[in-house]
Amino acid sequence: MKLGILAGYSPAKINIPMDNIREAENLGYDSVWTAEAYGSDAVSPAAWILAGTTKIKVGTAIMQMPARTPACAAMTAQTLYALSGGRFILGLGPSGPQVVEGWHGVAYGKPLTRTKEYINIIRQIVERKAPAQFEGEHYTIPYNGPGATGLGKPLKSILHGDPAMKIYTASISPKGMECAGEVADGVFPVWMNPDKFDIFEDSLNKGFAKAGDGKGLQDFAIAPFVTAIMGDDLEQCRGPVRGNLALYIGGMGARNKNFYNDYCKRLGYEEAAVKIQDLYLDGKKAEAMAAVPEQLIDDVALVGPWDRIKDRLQAWKAAGEKGHVESMLIGAGQPELLQKLAEEML
Repeated sequence: MKLGILAGYSPAKINIPMDNIREAENLGYDSVWTAEAYGSDAVSPAAWILAGTTKIKVGTAIMQMPARTPACAAMTAQTLYALSGGRFILGLGPSGPQVVEGWHGVAYGKPLTRTKEYINIIRQIVERKAPAQFEGEHYTIPYNGPGATGLGKPLKSILHGDPAMKIYTASISPKGMECAGEVADGVFPVWMNPDKFDIFEDSLNKGFAKAGDGKGLQDFAIAPFVTAIMGDDLEQCRGPVRGNLALYIGGMGARNKNFYNDYCKRLGYEEAAVKIQDLYLDGKKAEAMAAVPEQLIDDVALVGPWDRIKDRLQAWKAAGEKGHVESMLIGAGQPELLQKLAEEML
């Protein structure tokens, strides 16, 4: 089992927790992950962290695909990979329609189609077997649509990339997992119950079969986000997780199009998922938080006194031994907890 740390995206004032990141690096953590929503971007902090570290890998979880062209993402990724001596991991995701159309001002389109086309183009650019050419539903290279001059021509990257660079996607839906298994090197679920890998298994296997060449879990990294909060007051430790789950299950999407709500149902909490969403969309956020089951929090997060966290880590260890989890990407701001997790898991 590997451990990573989530740097996330910044609030109103930029804040990169370099002390925690360097401590994680010294403790043997394998990776650190940046993010973006509609404030700070994921790339600039990744570059900053790479420049301030020497061993730990740095990935983006996620770079929003609709925010940049595939060629731009490839240029950025292979530049950071080269500058860092191969420590950069490209993590991609489609984001959601509210951000894509409301912030970036482009059509959300078909997220799985976009993902496949996007990664196909990036791999072409990095591999440099020939000038990049692609014709798909979302992307055409060279561009020949409305407003085109007709002067575009296929180009080969000046910078020589490394085909060994890993590409991960963010997903939780069955079709998203199938897509990840087919075209990516890994996936990060926003949360995961380590005892319920079967939720993903069939979809991943379908994706591996489409990829061919004997691809399987041995070639693929599952790296879920795991919030960890240590303290004597269990309910106080559960509080931030409860708020996050209520936001995603209840409000991160429309009533009939919320991937996180659907995922909550697949995790075994169908009645709670419906109740949380109804309350949240009715503006009753406190009641929605109260409706998040304690067991769901305990399934997907590490909370409470250390002995309680240590006991729950046994399920994660077992998942690692089975190949169901390659890395736990820890969301924790407590240096003491980062150290205890390293001592227990590494």
